[in-house]
Amino acid sequence: MDNLIQTEEDLDKETLFVVSQTFKALGDPTRIRILHLLFQKECSVNEIADSLDLRQSTVSHQLRFLKNLRLVKNRRAGTTMFYSHDDEHVINILEQMIQHAQHS
Repeated sequence: MDNLIQTEEDLDKETLFVVSQTFKALGDPTRIRILHLLFQKECSVNEIADSLDLRQSTVSHQLRFLKNLRLVKNRRAGTTMFYSHDDEHVINILEQMIQHAQHS
C-alpha cells in the first residue's frame, strides 16, 4: 500500500501552518468567490470588484491574503495589475468542493 498521506508525526510545523492557512483561505466566502473567478479568467482588481459586487478595498485586502499564501499571482500591464490563480492543487480542491456542495 502506498503511503500517499503522511501521518501527523511526519508533518513539520511549517507544513501544518501552510495547510491550516490554506483551509482558512478556503473557509471565507469572499475568498472562495475570488478564487473561483480567477480560475475562470485573469482579472484586475476593478474587474473582480465589478464582477463580484465588492468594494475595491475588500478585493485588494483579500488578494493580499491569497497572494501571501501563493494561491494567486499577479502581473503588471502598464499601471494595471492582473491577478490569476497560482496553485492548481488548491483550485482542484475548490472545484471538487463546489461540485460536492452542488450534488444533492
